[in-house]
Amino acid sequence: MTLALARPAFLATMLASTAMLAGCDGGAAPTTAKVTAAGTVFTVKLALDDPSREKGLGGVASLAADEGMLFVFTDSQTRNFWMVDCIMDIDIAFVDPFGFVTAVHTMPKEPLQAQGETRDDYYKRLVRYPSLAPAQYAFEVAPGRLKELGVKRGMRLDFDRNTLKKHAK
Repeated sequence: MTLALARPAFLATMLASTAMLAGCDGGAAPTTAKVTAAGTVFTVKLALDDPSREKGLGGVASLAADEGMLFVFTDSQTRNFWMVDCIMDIDIAFVDPFGFVTAVHTMPKEPLQAQGETRDDYYKRLVRYPSLAPAQYAFEVAPGRLKELGVKRGMRLDFDRNTLKKHAK
């Protein structure tokens, strides 16, 4: 092969390699994050995709005072949460793209799906808890924690929103 022919082949290989690297973010999605609410730091599990958001804290029997879950969505919109398969009460704060709380609720557990009850009938009877304004995140912790800390609508929660948004699916 002459130098004149080798050079275009080399350039094509380099361009292809660069293009493949550009599409790689260099790391797996995180599984936990730190959220600061009213000066208290929580270590939260992340729900970054539909399957993890659908499961949420369903089946979880208890949370430590500094534990929880952060649901991360790809966009900001008015949202409603419900207590599907939840066996404990849960506090929730909906959070807008800038970190400000749009709504706070304590969601009591509800009777689980009864034998003979269809999944649709089960879903229909569950209470919905609204974000009241567009939200991109939902922060869930042990019952009573948000009230105890004085977390209210308009308060700002601190967490790495930019990194988490990149991993939401």
